[in-house]
Amino acid sequence: MSVSSKVNWRSVFSLQSLAYIAIGVFFATLGLQGFLVPNNFIDGGVTGISILVTSYFDIHISLLLAIINLPFVFMGYKKIGKTFAVQALIAVMLLATAMYLIKFSVFTNDRVLIAVFGGFFTGLGIGFVIKGGGVIDGFDVIGEYTGRKTSFSSGEIILALNILMILGAAFEFGIESAMYSILVYFVALKTTNYVVDGFEEFTALTIVSREHDLIKELIVNDFGKALTVYKGVRGYLPGSNSSIVGCDIIMVVVTRLEIYRIKEAVMKIDPKAFLFMNSINEVKGGVIKQTKITH
Repeated sequence: MSVSSKVNWRSVFSLQSLAYIAIGVFFATLGLQGFLVPNNFIDGGVTGISILVTSYFDIHISLLLAIINLPFVFMGYKKIGKTFAVQALIAVMLLATAMYLIKFSVFTNDRVLIAVFGGFFTGLGIGFVIKGGGVIDGFDVIGEYTGRKTSFSSGEIILALNILMILGAAFEFGIESAMYSILVYFVALKTTNYVVDGFEEFTALTIVSREHDLIKELIVNDFGKALTVYKGVRGYLPGSNSSIVGCDIIMVVVTRLEIYRIKEAVMKIDPKAFLFMNSINEVKGGVIKQTKITH
């Protein structure tokens, strides 16, 4: 993995990056101070470690957030990139400062609302900081790095570390608080994913049909979608190879709101068409936005 030899200061101090980081720090502070920390509910990662440590020692959480995150920022500096490390350091220091200077009153005493909205605002903050190019939780760094060194994915590694965190919460705060902490973690995780990846979940829809020309015309002209075509053959059926013919295999990237309409339209053209779908984690470039729908 190549690491940039110098810091891209233009990227670090771009208004967009700084705005995302500032917004993210504000929401994370709101979630932590207004919901989680006063009620001993932990989120995953460094935040969870900090909350656990404050239950044993009289140390302000802002200091812990800064100190515990620093080794992970250094790891990011060595293994991911210098620009990333500077942006992560700015985000971590801003969060620590905000946690020390800004005070939010506890918004509710309802434990379910605390878990849901605490996780929501914390995840919102983490997501905005990631969009700004940094992180406020060092577990994201260690998960990415160790994921390249082991057979486990970064998500699996982070999940394992957070399970240990939740077990620590169960030991210190009780089983009930630990169960609520699981709810906090998953709400924060889903919110972060929505902020980083967007609310539109993209799917690759692949179509194999004898009526491929009509289907291509339908998708491009009626649905306003761009598509990719692979050259292939169809007809390899159990017990018979007599109908093997060449065909165009159509692949189109759609949102979850478009899947049903396109599938219905395709099946009207060819009821025997073969369709399958794959989830997509990220889409970049090309033409993926719909321009019109007539079905």
